[in-house]
Amino acid sequence: MARPDLMERVVNLCKRRGLVFPSSEIYGGFRSTWDYGPLGVLLKRNVKDAWWRSMVQLRDDVVGLDSAILMHPKVWEASGHVSAFADPLVDCRNCKERFRADQLPASGACPNCGAKDSFTEARQFNLMFKTHVGPVEDDASVAYLRPETAQGIFVNFLNVQMTTRKKPPFGIAQIGKSFRNEITPGNFIFRTREFEVMEMEYFVPPDDGPRWYEYWCQERLRWFTDLGIPDEMLRLRPHDPDELSHYSVGTSDVEFAYPWGWGELEGIANRTDFDLAQHAQFSGQDLGFYDQENDRRFVPHVIEPALGADRCLLAFLLAAYTEEEVRGEKRTLLKLDHRLAPIQVAVLPLSRNEKLGPVAREVADLLRPRFMIDVDDAGSIGRRYRRQDEVGTPLCVTIDFDTLDDQAVTVRERDSMVQDRVPIEKLEAHLQERLPL
Repeated sequence: MARPDLMERVVNLCKRRGLVFPSSEIYGGFRSTWDYGPLGVLLKRNVKDAWWRSMVQLRDDVVGLDSAILMHPKVWEASGHVSAFADPLVDCRNCKERFRADQLPASGACPNCGAKDSFTEARQFNLMFKTHVGPVEDDASVAYLRPETAQGIFVNFLNVQMTTRKKPPFGIAQIGKSFRNEITPGNFIFRTREFEVMEMEYFVPPDDGPRWYEYWCQERLRWFTDLGIPDEMLRLRPHDPDELSHYSVGTSDVEFAYPWGWGELEGIANRTDFDLAQHAQFSGQDLGFYDQENDRRFVPHVIEPALGADRCLLAFLLAAYTEEEVRGEKRTLLKLDHRLAPIQVAVLPLSRNEKLGPVAREVADLLRPRFMIDVDDAGSIGRRYRRQDEVGTPLCVTIDFDTLDDQAVTVRERDSMVQDRVPIEKLEAHLQERLPL
């Protein structure tokens, strides 16, 4: 399990190295909102690209979609979000802080001030952000920021099915922003009010739902281990019957060993035909599928793997964070899979000598079209290696004075620190072999 102090160390690293900043920091910040810095935006993009590659690019049964954040209000009535998407809320009469009633300690003491028996009666609090569309703020102009991307997929089921001519089983994948007015956000980027979701709805014949549910549970667990999270930091936990959402007949969470204990990383749900049936009823549109081969019509059941990009990024950072001693000095590194690393190759001239600069620029220009690179000539070469280790750069290419004679460079590997001498003319092919897609 992760060390108790690991979270603080990772948060400090994120701020110090430009991965994640508090939003609106010059104004004192805004609770539970975060901005991704120059390296963080690269890491997050790589996480999303890795998900898209596995879900869409490498499969012939899943296609993509990008639906609108603002949707017709009836979408959220049909989905049950207007009436049922709520958490029980209580207030502490002593310190005035608010909490989810289902997450209070067994002792009954306020988590903030310690007062006993100080809570108000629980009341339901809808988690959707409400807004108005148009110049007049009245009931007719009410709209919502989407709390999930799934409904955009369901209402486009017919559009996608007819234009792609896909037949169940097939999936529709989407990456997009979602918004939930969480009562108790926290733990850095683990739970926030604005977040990015990587979600796929897999439409199957009704009888095949259980089989595909098991398939996607195992497939999603495998994705995390393939990208470097150790087996012992992951587990698959089926929900108990009293935990299931109103639309689900089976849900399992891929859980991760966070510093505070096991917590949800991704959810895989068997949503049956609930969503398509609801939207058919509210819209008056037939959202069934006619199976010509078997001369039958059915409303597809849906298996949904849903993963938060921000929470996923945090898990990769926590799993990768490593401290070790090298020749009596502490070395901090992120053992990120090379497919996720913000910078894949660092180009490091040994010094700022005027003879090394042109060669470094030549090497950088050679590599830039294929790899995300960083050129760093500030400080000693040892310090620069440590900076690159700390942000997870898998390979460093050093240009030294021997390069001027032999037209070769030194390639240093992050984890082992092993160095190889490689001719510049063979460098690109060498790095591609070391950093496969």
